[in-house]
Amino acid sequence: MSIYFTIPGKPIAKKRPRFYRRGNYVGVYNDQQTEEGRWLWEAKQELIKQGISKLIEGPVILKVSFIMPIPKNTPKKILKELKDSKVMWHDKRPDLDNLIKFVKDCLNNLLYKDDSQVCYIAAMKVYGLEAATQVEIEEI
Repeated sequence: MSIYFTIPGKPIAKKRPRFYRRGNYVGVYNDQQTEEGRWLWEAKQELIKQGISKLIEGPVILKVSFIMPIPKNTPKKILKELKDSKVMWHDKRPDLDNLIKFVKDCLNNLLYKDDSQVCYIAAMKVYGLEAATQVEIEEI
């Protein structure tokens, strides 16, 4: 079984947890809840369209393409190359592993029980005309 969907918008990287102190008590909070909620809502809508409702039980292959927005100061020559479908690699922040971590965490209890089921990952980060995150999941 193979599942493919695209989440429009700039790809999101996983941020570190934030800590606060109240006297001797130290607490932790996640300042990405709204971003995760929006991403999950988009993913659920795509899965509903495909009629996918049950969780994958076994090992999983995850393929992700992060299409980053083109900077505004990009020369027209490079924009023409992108329109001619040449790949332009994105080598700036955010890091690829943090982008992958965000996707894996969001897909917990949505497509698979736990992200420990992911046995193989193929990912790339490129510039594109429309920013998006393309996800493909295959059950092994």
